[in-house]
Amino acid sequence: MEEVNQSMVSEFIFQGLCTSRELQIFLLVPFSTLYLMTVVGNLFVTALIITDHRLHSPMYFLLANLSFIDFCLSSVTTPKMIIDLLKDNKIISFGGCMSQILCLHLFAGGEMVLLVTMAYDRYVAICRPLHYTSIMDRQKCIWLILISWITGFVHGVNQLILILELPFCGPRVIDSFFCDIPLVMKLACTNTDTLGIIINAESGVLATICLILLLISYTYILLTVQHHSKDGSSKALSTCTSHIIVVVLFFGPVIFIYLWPVSISWTDKILSVFYTVITPLLNPAIYTLRNKDIKNAIKKLKNHR
Repeated sequence: MEEVNQSMVSEFIFQGLCTSRELQIFLLVPFSTLYLMTVVGNLFVTALIITDHRLHSPMYFLLANLSFIDFCLSSVTTPKMIIDLLKDNKIISFGGCMSQILCLHLFAGGEMVLLVTMAYDRYVAICRPLHYTSIMDRQKCIWLILISWITGFVHGVNQLILILELPFCGPRVIDSFFCDIPLVMKLACTNTDTLGIIINAESGVLATICLILLLISYTYILLTVQHHSKDGSSKALSTCTSHIIVVVLFFGPVIFIYLWPVSISWTDKILSVFYTVITPLLNPAIYTLRNKDIKNAIKKLKNHR
């Protein structure tokens, strides 16, 4: 009977971003605005690429998927966080908490692999331009996208299965605004040191492999183009700057939150806000502002009106 009661926690309570009621009310409008901009920006980029035939190329096909994943990633946690700013009791059901964990790791894992795919696309375009259309054909693009989604799904399911094995019997308060694995594990009624190492290893391996592949890809691009022209490195850097900025914005907070040995509550909250709210907003802005083809597509859209 004791074992049955150990797993009878039906809901968790978020402490939220802060304890000050006045600050929570103040943050309501900024975060609502940021989320609205994220939704509109990412869905607009996705729709623009789908509808404009001049943007039907591998690079933009990948960009459309990145925008859609960013929309999904932000939507896992941000709407709940905004609603909770108006509430004193920030409650989430056990099922809702587990769904957040699954979806967050699904979309984050998928985005990591997608960023590697985009780096590979730029490598082929810059280093092997004559073979670009044959290497990055439609079928290969679809397979690369499927691999990113499948990897994200497998990663998310693995994380969820490990968490579902834990017994939850007492503490219910999560010192955050969403269900983050390290914080949920602290509430388990058993020692989670070994499980924590397994979970961090699984996430760490995926993140490290993706980051190494990204670094190799962009380094190889710069070195290859520099070898062929005096100002090659600046041209390559100009072409890849958008991709590099997005990689830094995505991987920076993730590394500090999950791999940094010292965990500081308020720092983790700020970084969590950054990669769940700010980064998905910045991605479409970075690509749109620096891309002539997308700018021209937007101008064409305005002229039609």
